[in-house]
Amino acid sequence: MYQYETVELEVQNGIGTLWLNRPDVRNAFNHHMISELMDCMQSLENDPTITALLIRGRGKSFCAGADIHWMKSFSSLSYDDDYQENMHLARCFYTIYTFSKPTIALVHGAAFGGANGLLAACDMAYCLTDTAFAFSEVKIGIIPATISPYVIKRVGEFNARELMLTGKRFYGEEAAHKGLVNAVFDSPEALEEHVHQMAQELKTSAPGAMTNCKELIFNITKSNNFNETIDYTARMIADARASKEGQEGMSAFIEKRKPSWIVNTQSTQDHVS
Repeated sequence: MYQYETVELEVQNGIGTLWLNRPDVRNAFNHHMISELMDCMQSLENDPTITALLIRGRGKSFCAGADIHWMKSFSSLSYDDDYQENMHLARCFYTIYTFSKPTIALVHGAAFGGANGLLAACDMAYCLTDTAFAFSEVKIGIIPATISPYVIKRVGEFNARELMLTGKRFYGEEAAHKGLVNAVFDSPEALEEHVHQMAQELKTSAPGAMTNCKELIFNITKSNNFNETIDYTARMIADARASKEGQEGMSAFIEKRKPSWIVNTQSTQDHVS
Protein backbone atom coordinates (compact mmCIF):
# COMPACT_ATOMS: atom_id res chain seq x y z
CA MET A 1 0.00 0.00 0.00
CA TYR A 2 1.21 3.48 -0.83
CA GLN A 3 0.43 6.30 1.62
CA TYR A 4 1.02 9.92 0.60
CA GLU A 5 -0.16 13.38 1.65
CA THR A 6 -0.21 15.28 -1.65
CA VAL A 7 -0.82 12.52 -4.19
CA GLU A 8 -3.05 9.47 -4.13
CA LEU A 9 -2.73 6.16 -5.96
CA GLU A 10 -5.61 3.95 -7.01
CA VAL A 11 -5.26 0.69 -8.92
CA GLN A 12 -8.16 -1.03 -10.61
CA ASN A 13 -7.96 -3.95 -13.03
CA GLY A 14 -4.29 -3.37 -13.70
CA ILE A 15 -4.59 0.37 -14.42
CA GLY A 16 -3.09 2.78 -11.92
CA THR A 17 -4.41 6.29 -11.37
CA LEU A 18 -2.06 8.81 -9.76
CA TRP A 19 -4.13 11.71 -8.45
CA LEU A 20 -2.58 15.10 -7.77
CA ASN A 21 -4.31 15.67 -4.45
CA ARG A 22 -4.10 19.31 -3.33
CA PRO A 23 -7.50 20.46 -4.59
CA ASP A 24 -7.62 23.44 -2.21
CA VAL A 25 -4.78 25.05 -4.22
CA ARG A 26 -5.84 23.59 -7.59
CA ASN A 27 -3.15 20.91 -7.22
CA ALA A 28 -0.30 23.41 -7.39
CA PHE A 29 2.94 21.55 -6.78
CA ASN A 30 5.62 22.22 -4.18
CA HIS A 31 8.77 20.39 -3.10
CA HIS A 32 6.81 17.85 -1.06
CA MET A 33 4.37 17.00 -3.85
CA ILE A 34 7.19 16.65 -6.37
CA SER A 35 8.98 14.25 -3.99
CA GLU A 36 5.87 12.17 -3.43
CA LEU A 37 5.04 12.02 -7.13
CA MET A 38 8.53 10.73 -7.93
CA ASP A 39 8.49 8.27 -5.04
CA CYS A 40 5.13 6.90 -6.13
CA MET A 41 6.21 6.42 -9.73
CA GLN A 42 9.52 4.83 -8.75
CA SER A 43 7.62 2.41 -6.50
CA LEU A 44 5.43 1.40 -9.44
CA GLU A 45 8.32 0.72 -11.83
CA ASN A 46 8.65 -2.92 -10.83
CA ASP A 47 5.02 -3.56 -9.90
CA PRO A 48 3.88 -6.32 -12.30
CA THR A 49 0.20 -5.76 -11.45
CA ILE A 50 0.15 -2.35 -13.16
CA THR A 51 -0.06 -2.16 -16.96
CA ALA A 52 -0.44 1.61 -17.38
CA LEU A 53 -0.69 4.77 -15.29
CA LEU A 54 -3.18 7.64 -15.55
CA ILE A 55 -2.19 11.03 -14.13
CA ARG A 56 -4.96 13.46 -13.22
CA GLY A 57 -6.01 16.08 -10.67
CA ARG A 58 -8.54 16.10 -7.84
CA GLY A 59 -11.05 18.93 -7.72
CA LYS A 60 -11.62 21.64 -10.29
CA SER A 61 -8.26 21.62 -12.10
CA PHE A 62 -5.54 19.32 -13.33
CA CYS A 63 -2.78 21.53 -11.93
CA ALA A 64 -2.22 25.26 -11.47
CA GLY A 65 1.56 24.96 -11.78
CA ALA A 66 3.99 25.88 -9.01
CA ASP A 67 2.61 26.68 -5.55
CA ILE A 68 2.89 30.43 -4.88
CA HIS A 69 4.21 29.91 -1.34
CA TRP A 70 6.89 27.58 -2.68
CA MET A 71 7.79 30.18 -5.32
CA LYS A 72 8.05 32.91 -2.67
CA SER A 73 10.53 30.80 -0.72
CA PHE A 74 12.94 30.95 -3.66
CA SER A 75 13.72 34.60 -2.94
CA SER A 76 15.56 33.62 0.24
CA LEU A 77 17.59 30.82 -1.37
CA SER A 78 21.19 30.99 -2.48
CA TYR A 79 21.86 30.49 -6.19
CA ASP A 80 23.03 26.91 -5.55
CA ASP A 81 19.95 26.07 -3.46
CA ASP A 82 17.71 27.60 -6.13
CA TYR A 83 19.46 25.44 -8.72
CA GLN A 84 18.91 22.30 -6.62
CA GLU A 85 15.17 23.05 -6.29
CA ASN A 86 14.98 23.45 -10.07
CA MET A 87 16.82 20.16 -10.55
CA HIS A 88 14.34 18.48 -8.20
CA LEU A 89 11.48 19.57 -10.47
CA ALA A 90 13.43 18.67 -13.62
CA ARG A 91 13.99 15.16 -12.26
CA CYS A 92 10.25 14.84 -11.65
CA PHE A 93 9.44 15.55 -15.30
CA TYR A 94 12.20 13.17 -16.40
CA THR A 95 10.82 10.45 -14.09
CA ILE A 96 7.46 10.72 -15.86
CA TYR A 97 9.06 10.86 -19.31
CA THR A 98 11.21 7.76 -18.74
CA PHE A 99 8.61 5.74 -16.77
CA SER A 100 8.71 2.21 -18.16
CA LYS A 101 4.92 1.79 -18.41
CA PRO A 102 2.50 3.79 -20.60
CA THR A 103 1.31 7.06 -19.05
CA ILE A 104 -1.84 9.04 -19.88
CA ALA A 105 -2.66 12.54 -18.60
CA LEU A 106 -6.33 13.56 -18.23
CA VAL A 107 -6.39 17.35 -18.19
CA HIS A 108 -9.41 19.30 -16.98
CA GLY A 109 -9.98 22.78 -15.58
CA ALA A 110 -6.58 24.37 -16.00
CA ALA A 111 -2.96 23.50 -16.74
CA PHE A 112 -0.76 26.52 -16.13
CA GLY A 113 3.01 26.90 -16.17
CA GLY A 114 4.80 23.81 -14.91
CA ALA A 115 1.61 21.75 -15.13
CA ASN A 116 2.26 21.58 -18.85
CA GLY A 117 5.48 19.72 -18.10
CA LEU A 118 3.55 17.05 -16.21
CA LEU A 119 1.21 16.40 -19.13
CA ALA A 120 3.79 16.85 -21.90
CA ALA A 121 6.08 14.24 -20.32
CA CYS A 122 3.30 11.63 -20.50
CA ASP A 123 2.99 9.26 -23.46
CA MET A 124 -0.52 10.50 -24.17
CA ALA A 125 -2.54 13.50 -22.98
CA TYR A 126 -6.23 14.31 -23.43
CA CYS A 127 -8.27 17.33 -22.37
CA LEU A 128 -11.70 19.00 -22.52
CA THR A 129 -12.64 21.84 -24.86
CA ASP A 130 -12.87 24.26 -21.92
CA THR A 131 -9.54 23.26 -20.35
CA ALA A 132 -7.40 26.40 -20.04
CA PHE A 133 -3.66 26.35 -20.73
CA ALA A 134 -0.94 28.99 -20.38
CA PHE A 135 2.83 29.22 -20.35
CA SER A 136 2.61 32.24 -18.09
CA GLU A 137 6.22 32.29 -16.88
CA VAL A 138 7.18 35.27 -19.08
CA LYS A 139 4.47 37.35 -17.42
CA ILE A 140 6.41 37.23 -14.15
CA GLY A 141 9.87 37.60 -15.67
CA ILE A 142 10.99 33.96 -15.74
CA ILE A 143 11.03 31.22 -18.39
CA PRO A 144 9.44 27.75 -18.77
CA ALA A 145 12.84 26.10 -18.62
CA THR A 146 12.47 22.67 -16.98
CA ILE A 147 9.30 21.84 -18.92
CA SER A 148 10.70 22.95 -22.28
CA PRO A 149 12.29 19.64 -23.42
CA TYR A 150 8.92 17.88 -23.24
CA VAL A 151 6.70 20.72 -24.46
CA ILE A 152 8.92 21.42 -27.48
CA LYS A 153 8.90 17.72 -28.39
CA ARG A 154 5.11 17.88 -28.41
CA VAL A 155 4.37 21.19 -30.12
CA GLY A 156 7.52 21.88 -32.15
CA GLU A 157 9.86 24.85 -32.10
CA PHE A 158 7.69 27.56 -33.60
CA ASN A 159 4.47 26.69 -31.81
CA ALA A 160 6.56 26.75 -28.63
CA ARG A 161 7.83 30.22 -29.54
CA GLU A 162 4.28 31.53 -29.93
CA LEU A 163 2.96 29.98 -26.72
CA MET A 164 5.98 30.67 -24.53
CA LEU A 165 6.77 34.20 -25.74
CA THR A 166 3.19 35.47 -25.49
CA GLY A 167 2.22 33.56 -22.34
CA LYS A 168 -1.32 33.76 -23.70
CA ARG A 169 -4.21 31.70 -22.38
CA PHE A 170 -5.59 29.15 -24.81
CA TYR A 171 -8.02 26.25 -24.66
CA GLY A 172 -8.52 22.62 -25.57
CA GLU A 173 -9.06 22.92 -29.32
CA GLU A 174 -5.88 24.95 -29.81
CA ALA A 175 -3.95 22.65 -27.48
CA ALA A 176 -4.93 19.69 -29.64
CA HIS A 177 -4.27 21.56 -32.89
CA LYS A 178 -0.75 22.46 -31.76
CA GLY A 179 -0.05 18.96 -30.45
CA LEU A 180 0.20 19.71 -26.75
CA VAL A 181 -2.51 17.08 -26.22
CA ASN A 182 -3.44 14.11 -28.40
CA ALA A 183 -7.16 14.85 -28.57
CA VAL A 184 -9.86 17.08 -27.09
CA PHE A 185 -13.36 16.13 -25.92
CA ASP A 186 -16.61 18.06 -25.41
CA SER A 187 -17.66 16.36 -22.18
CA PRO A 188 -16.06 14.66 -19.17
CA GLU A 189 -18.00 11.52 -20.06
CA ALA A 190 -16.51 11.40 -23.56
CA LEU A 191 -13.03 11.97 -22.14
CA GLU A 192 -13.45 9.18 -19.58
CA GLU A 193 -14.78 6.78 -22.21
CA HIS A 194 -11.89 7.45 -24.57
CA VAL A 195 -9.26 6.99 -21.87
CA HIS A 196 -11.00 3.80 -20.74
CA GLN A 197 -10.81 2.47 -24.30
CA MET A 198 -7.13 3.40 -24.56
CA ALA A 199 -6.41 1.67 -21.25
CA GLN A 200 -8.16 -1.48 -22.46
CA GLU A 201 -6.07 -1.39 -25.65
CA LEU A 202 -2.90 -1.11 -23.58
CA LYS A 203 -3.92 -4.11 -21.48
CA THR A 204 -3.90 -6.26 -24.63
CA SER A 205 -0.32 -5.24 -25.46
CA ALA A 206 2.62 -7.20 -24.09
CA PRO A 207 4.02 -5.38 -21.03
CA GLY A 208 7.64 -6.06 -21.88
CA ALA A 209 7.13 -5.05 -25.49
CA MET A 210 5.58 -1.74 -24.40
CA THR A 211 8.57 -1.03 -22.15
CA ASN A 212 10.96 -1.86 -24.97
CA CYS A 213 8.92 0.26 -27.38
CA LYS A 214 9.26 3.26 -25.07
CA GLU A 215 13.01 2.64 -24.83
CA LEU A 216 13.19 2.37 -28.62
CA ILE A 217 11.39 5.68 -29.18
CA PHE A 218 13.51 7.39 -26.52
CA ASN A 219 16.77 6.26 -28.08
CA ILE A 220 15.71 6.95 -31.67
CA THR A 221 14.64 10.50 -30.91
CA LYS A 222 17.88 11.34 -29.11
CA SER A 223 20.19 9.80 -31.74
CA ASN A 224 21.93 11.91 -34.38
CA ASN A 225 23.81 9.04 -36.03
CA PHE A 226 21.65 7.25 -38.60
CA ASN A 227 24.05 4.32 -39.07
CA GLU A 228 24.00 3.67 -35.33
CA THR A 229 20.22 4.03 -35.37
CA ILE A 230 19.59 1.37 -38.00
CA ASP A 231 21.96 -1.06 -36.24
CA TYR A 232 20.21 -0.35 -32.94
CA THR A 233 16.75 -0.98 -34.41
CA ALA A 234 17.86 -4.28 -35.98
CA ARG A 235 19.22 -5.46 -32.63
CA MET A 236 16.11 -4.33 -30.76
CA ILE A 237 13.75 -6.39 -32.93
CA ALA A 238 16.12 -9.40 -32.81
CA ASP A 239 16.11 -9.20 -29.00
CA ALA A 240 12.31 -8.88 -28.98
CA ARG A 241 11.81 -11.94 -31.19
CA ALA A 242 14.19 -13.98 -29.03
CA SER A 243 12.50 -13.00 -25.75
CA LYS A 244 10.01 -15.23 -23.92
CA GLU A 245 7.32 -12.63 -24.51
CA GLY A 246 8.11 -12.44 -28.21
CA GLN A 247 8.04 -16.22 -28.56
CA GLU A 248 4.73 -16.41 -26.68
CA GLY A 249 3.19 -13.65 -28.77
CA MET A 250 4.17 -15.21 -32.07
CA SER A 251 3.03 -18.66 -30.93
CA ALA A 252 -0.33 -17.28 -29.81
CA PHE A 253 -0.78 -15.53 -33.16
CA ILE A 254 0.00 -18.70 -35.11
CA GLU A 255 -2.17 -20.84 -32.82
CA LYS A 256 -5.02 -18.28 -32.93
CA ARG A 257 -5.26 -17.91 -29.15
CA LYS A 258 -4.84 -15.10 -26.65
CA PRO A 259 -1.29 -14.57 -25.38
CA SER A 260 -0.52 -15.21 -21.73
CA TRP A 261 -0.36 -11.55 -20.70
CA ILE A 262 -4.03 -11.02 -21.63
CA VAL A 263 -5.08 -14.12 -19.69
CA ASN A 264 -3.00 -13.04 -16.69
CA THR A 265 -4.51 -9.54 -16.49
CA GLN A 266 -7.93 -11.06 -15.88
CA SER A 267 -6.74 -12.26 -12.46
CA THR A 268 -5.24 -8.93 -11.36
CA GLN A 269 -6.51 -7.91 -7.92
CA ASP A 270 -7.63 -4.32 -7.31
CA HIS A 271 -6.10 -2.20 -4.58
CA VAL A 272 -6.44 1.40 -3.48
CA SER A 273 -3.94 3.67 -1.73
